[in-house]
Amino acid sequence: MRRQHYEVPLERSDYLELKRHRNSCKPENFGKWLGGFGAGKRLAVDLFSGAGGLSLGLERAGWTVAAAVDFDERALQTHAANFPGMSLHMDLGNPDERDRLVEMLAPAKIDLVAGGPPCQPFSRAGRSKIRSLVEHHGRDPHDRRKELWSAYLDVVKRLRPRAVLMENVPDMGLGDDFFVVRTIEEQLEDLGYATQVRLVDAWKYGVPQHRKRLILLARNDVERFSWRQELEHDQRTTLRDAIGDLPVLSVVPTERVGQRELPYDEPSELSKFAQDMRKRARKDRVWDHMTRRVRKDDAEIFSSMDSKTLYSEISPELQRYKADHFTDKYKKLDWADLSRSITAHIAKDGYWYIHPDQDQPRTLTVREAARVQTFPDKFRFAGTRSDAFRQIGNAVPPLLGEAAAEALLPVGDEQPSEGGLQPHWRTVRRDLTAWAEGRRESEDWYQLPGEQMSGLQAAVVAILSGTRIQPAQLAEMVEVVRGRTSLSKAALEALTAAAPSEAAKARVARLAAVIGKSSVWGDEEQVREQLKLKPAEATVYRLLVGEDLLWVGQGALRVAARLHGSDSDRTNRLSDGRVDLVKLVGAGEDAPLRMAALRLIGSSFCRAKEPLCELCPLSKYCVARESVSGDLFTDALTGTHGRETVPTRTREPGRTAGRR
Repeated sequence: MRRQHYEVPLERSDYLELKRHRNSCKPENFGKWLGGFGAGKRLAVDLFSGAGGLSLGLERAGWTVAAAVDFDERALQTHAANFPGMSLHMDLGNPDERDRLVEMLAPAKIDLVAGGPPCQPFSRAGRSKIRSLVEHHGRDPHDRRKELWSAYLDVVKRLRPRAVLMENVPDMGLGDDFFVVRTIEEQLEDLGYATQVRLVDAWKYGVPQHRKRLILLARNDVERFSWRQELEHDQRTTLRDAIGDLPVLSVVPTERVGQRELPYDEPSELSKFAQDMRKRARKDRVWDHMTRRVRKDDAEIFSSMDSKTLYSEISPELQRYKADHFTDKYKKLDWADLSRSITAHIAKDGYWYIHPDQDQPRTLTVREAARVQTFPDKFRFAGTRSDAFRQIGNAVPPLLGEAAAEALLPVGDEQPSEGGLQPHWRTVRRDLTAWAEGRRESEDWYQLPGEQMSGLQAAVVAILSGTRIQPAQLAEMVEVVRGRTSLSKAALEALTAAAPSEAAKARVARLAAVIGKSSVWGDEEQVREQLKLKPAEATVYRLLVGEDLLWVGQGALRVAARLHGSDSDRTNRLSDGRVDLVKLVGAGEDAPLRMAALRLIGSSFCRAKEPLCELCPLSKYCVARESVSGDLFTDALTGTHGRETVPTRTREPGRTAGRR
């Protein structure tokens, strides 16, 4: 054991070997397992399982994990010790390995495929490649290591389970306009699955930490996703509820903190959460309540902090890092609040997870981190202390997995239909596409991508998009350049003459930079630079030339929110608002057309006040119609001649209006 210059021993903890679960099995005796322990059980497969956080959630919800697959050997040792079935070391990026897995599972009736494939956001430049990968089952050897979501989808397509559950970080969707998520949903809908995407705050399902995750659900028996009631703020599990019963550890700087095994004395009052965590654990013992040694200066710092202390507020003589670069280097947790999100970074250092007790100047232990992730005390982690921290940080919180899985439980005796489901939102998108195609051939051609829309017309609309110009005036201006693929001086003069205001003329003047430059229009980046397009203008331009993206404007968000019966256009616009929008935009060649159509509907019919519902092509699907108040709304529905046009109210199955 060597020492660093600041006299803290660098130690590697002992290696914990775990025995396999008594009902685990290997591929060679899987058939026997199916006829024995697995007989009559609802079976699931967990891909990219890690240590088994999602597996435990599935188990709590009523499934038995027949097979878990991962490439991390330590995590698989943990899984094999805590679960029955097969824990398989496989590289799912390899098509041959997927073939082997599907063949292995052929004798089983798999009800659910779950998993959290690593999903990196993809640039727009690579999206045609992604579509090719999906269509060919991800069998491109150059991309198989990166597009593991495509490997996940390949297994789903070949096993055809009744239900599908995919979990990932929100960045998977927010980083690329939900392109990958939309693509996966489209592929599942093609197979007859109804789908749902939600951004879920884990604390609302009992997890004692700030953690937001993206959940994609799919099923082919019924179009219903019934989530349990979310917890209110005053019902959340606090850090004291989560770990307050664990033994107090004596902290002596530079000395070992905690042990693999310590006595446990249950307090007279135990939180409901702690009671759940202690089930089937040894009554008088707690395992893995240990963490890193503490430096002398860190012990002093930890003791002087509270949950609101910033690193810059620590005594300068104790600071080892530049305070302007490491503003959140240290974070002391609060007994009365949630923990910050437990991530795999906790395996490197615990400065984000300083224990809230002033008398315990240390970072969280393995057991405390496991509790915050909602692993029960009976759950052990194979390997060293750092291995355990990494497995815990990479895991899906089991209580979140349980809540998501419950939404996929069978409903009565419903069985998958032969032809699959025709999901509600697929029908909505079909009608939206048909309406948009018709409007593209009418006076609204300049608002929608299509054959008539060249880069020049898109640029004119884009640079005028922020002005208070009336639709009729904009249409008149775009008519000046209709059919043109480049701009002449005479056309610019005609555009300027048609501009109804000085502000509009100033916008049009920017087009002088591209007079006679026909080559510019083939490069969006050149268009943006030459015309000095602002971000919002560039987005409109890209949308109108047919690029697949989400236009997160207020009008489109309002349409999506009203159809879902939510308030996502007013709260959480950039997260929940986008999720609602995704259902209407979908994926495929017509996605840009639908996105532009929603922009048009939001500005023309689905207005914030006095909505013209009788003219809206999506009115019959609108959940929020009944909540729009005022006589003007009624007038809009009945018309001046009293014609009643209110269709039957519809709502997404399993969703409550106004609640996410």
